[in-house]
Amino acid sequence: MLRFSGRGVSDVGRVRPHNEDSGFVGPYVALVADGVGGAAAGEIASATAAYAVSATALAHGPDDPERIIASAVEAAVASIRRGVQGDLNRLGMATTLTALVCDGSRVVLGHVGDSRAYHLREGRLTQISRDHTYVQHLVDAGQLDREARSRHPWRNVVLRSLDGDPEGEGVDLVPVAVRTGDRFLLCSDGLTDLVDDVRIAEVLRLQDPHSAAAVLTHSALLAGGRDNITCIVLDVVDGPLVVGDGQLLGAVCDIANIVDPSAVRLGQP
Repeated sequence: MLRFSGRGVSDVGRVRPHNEDSGFVGPYVALVADGVGGAAAGEIASATAAYAVSATALAHGPDDPERIIASAVEAAVASIRRGVQGDLNRLGMATTLTALVCDGSRVVLGHVGDSRAYHLREGRLTQISRDHTYVQHLVDAGQLDREARSRHPWRNVVLRSLDGDPEGEGVDLVPVAVRTGDRFLLCSDGLTDLVDDVRIAEVLRLQDPHSAAAVLTHSALLAGGRDNITCIVLDVVDGPLVVGDGQLLGAVCDIANIVDPSAVRLGQP
């Protein structure tokens, strides 16, 4: 039975006053959420989404990944909406979400925003998420080289996010072919804005997932650390069913950042 084995690191960086990233690492679900820069209460949005998604997935264990992600995102959007309705100072709060869910044999990526998911197999690194940014729109239109994304002054203009709108575009659902020995990286743009794919691939070849996540985070800090940095490194392993929770990272570690955790419905997806 396939599952994830890994660890994550989240750091406030060298410039931001607090951490608006959240993350979770579990055997069948892992995610990164990044409060959208410039919006109100980014740490509330990311923590609320991270809690809603991880709690929903944990409640059902290994199950149909698409159904789990759809149910989890619905819960996250509803919680963010309640957070705005309860405090209008939070109007505009939103978050990215990049999550991997495994049912024991299949893995599906749920993604919205500009956090990223990478897949490493036999030393070859592939970005499996697509940035929902204005800069990526320019790349898709042939108006900007892919390699220039991290240097463009509008690189952080996010076109899609989770913002509490039930009529929003939702998340991309991407099935990912996996096998034992594959490695994944989930990360916020605090890493990818400062560390290129060549360095990322090099560090991901370290044997220990926690060491790889720590070295990637340190690489971003050495490059200036101008944003919060969250890195989660996951290995795909084969073994018996594991029952348990997981590792919390960043803003979601503070329960005060989570909008009404008791309101997250954990019924059938």
